[in-house]
Amino acid sequence: MINVNLKIFAVASLLITSLACSQKTENVKVKEVASDKTLLIESDSTAIVEARKKAAAEEKAKLPKPYNDKENAEAKIAELVKQAQAENKNIILQAGGNWCIWCLRFNQFVQTTPELKNIVDENYLYYHLNYSPENKNEKVFAKYDNPGAKFGYPVFIVLDKNGKMIHTQDSSILEEGKGYSLEKVKAFFTEWAPKS
Repeated sequence: MINVNLKIFAVASLLITSLACSQKTENVKVKEVASDKTLLIESDSTAIVEARKKAAAEEKAKLPKPYNDKENAEAKIAELVKQAQAENKNIILQAGGNWCIWCLRFNQFVQTTPELKNIVDENYLYYHLNYSPENKNEKVFAKYDNPGAKFGYPVFIVLDKNGKMIHTQDSSILEEGKGYSLEKVKAFFTEWAPKS
């Protein structure tokens, strides 16, 4: 009887041990699969980020570069004020740099959208105020309360014909998708045009 009980106990122990081992193996496999999925997700997101960077670099390379880091912005703005007085126009300073894809996109959007280009040409003198590591134009930006530090780039500074700052515009409000909203940009340009 003891032999039979011992045999039953041995078989039961073997079954329990093998069951426990098979569960551990399954847990390990689940963990391995989960880990593999995590690695796949991480590598997929890294690949997506790299693809986006590459696409942005290609887009940036194709867009016109309107900012001049060598120009004396203070002197240029003084010239624009004289011209604005003579032509009864306001001045828009589009602050940013050729490093900034959103700055380049905005410039391209305005230049290639006849409706916007007409509003700008009729009402404003337009200047691309450079901000870059090569030339931060700190003195000029300080004069206008450093709006880039608050809003990022591009940021728009609207001056009246006498050079007085009358508005600062956060560009993120004008965005739509990966570009800008025609209605919002048109409303911005129309609102700050000189009053007749």
